[in-house]
Amino acid sequence: MVDADRIKNVLGRLASVEADLSDPNVLSDAKRYRATLRDHAFLKKLEAAFSAYGKALSDIEGNKALLDDPDFRDEAAAEMEMLQAQLPELERKLLGALLPPDPFEGRNAVMEIRAGTGGEEAALFAGDLFRMYSRYCEAHGWKISVMNSNATSLDGYKEIVFTVIGEGAYGRFRFESGGHRVQRVPETEAQGRIHTSAATVIVFPEADEEDELDIPEKDIRIDLFCAGGAGGQHVNKTESAVRMTHIPTGLVAVCQDERSQQRNREKCFATLKARILDFKRREEEAKLGADRLSLRGSGDRSERIRTYNFPQNRMTDHRIDLTLYSLDRIIEGEMDPLLDALAANDLDQRISLALERS
Repeated sequence: MVDADRIKNVLGRLASVEADLSDPNVLSDAKRYRATLRDHAFLKKLEAAFSAYGKALSDIEGNKALLDDPDFRDEAAAEMEMLQAQLPELERKLLGALLPPDPFEGRNAVMEIRAGTGGEEAALFAGDLFRMYSRYCEAHGWKISVMNSNATSLDGYKEIVFTVIGEGAYGRFRFESGGHRVQRVPETEAQGRIHTSAATVIVFPEADEEDELDIPEKDIRIDLFCAGGAGGQHVNKTESAVRMTHIPTGLVAVCQDERSQQRNREKCFATLKARILDFKRREEEAKLGADRLSLRGSGDRSERIRTYNFPQNRMTDHRIDLTLYSLDRIIEGEMDPLLDALAANDLDQRISLALERS
């Protein structure tokens, strides 16, 4: 399945791309420079994967030549067995490195969590999800900026919208979109009965100047209002909160996290641009349609991608039939086993699709 000549032909561009990275004309053009950086990263990843695969093949051939030597036969046979066992994974990585990179993968992520079915318990679960993502981000050196939140009296959220600021945040969290279901005994349940409730998550990449989104001022309606939540007298007396509506699409963004109205305007517009970019992407791809509800789901228990069962310490992702009995650690932010499995499944699907088309 590995076409070595094709790979060598692709890698033939590496010297030219590296030269472009020191070209003043490229350096002075921000859009072209970012595109060149992505191209360079793609080629270096492919080069490393091709080198590792080629070395394994070469080492296997080298050990074959030693099988007739009684002094080295056993050692050569053992090493050959080990290398041959590694070969499928090395080939998978090489085929994956050939796939065109997602230009949005390295961007910041905008995330929205909404409580679904289940009342106050659903809001508490939405809060748990936010804290889970927050702890994961903290462990990886990423920052979180809250755009808008509607908190409840029991430390839950009816809704919270935030940006994850960090290289590759969108690529890491993009498979979190969908319905999340929880099964547990609520703190308010006196008889110890297990309740089921739900929350929904939507993830999209943050927009930047490279997207060249044309959003005329006449297409945006801006409403100012007094922010709610913590903040004392300032929150109640100053119209610092901002709501922006993109009239052509009906998309809405709200920001009330900052005391400054101007800062809220800036963050709100950034969120609105991300929503519009996501809307246009989904329109073009024709995968999920134009209704953003189809991406995040309705919050109903029947529309779920994942179940969190606290009594059994079990988390199940229904898309890839993955069950992990480490929910206590996952909910504390140790999400790498889950996110790695989702990324690996996506890679396998993309490789299979590419092979079918070739």
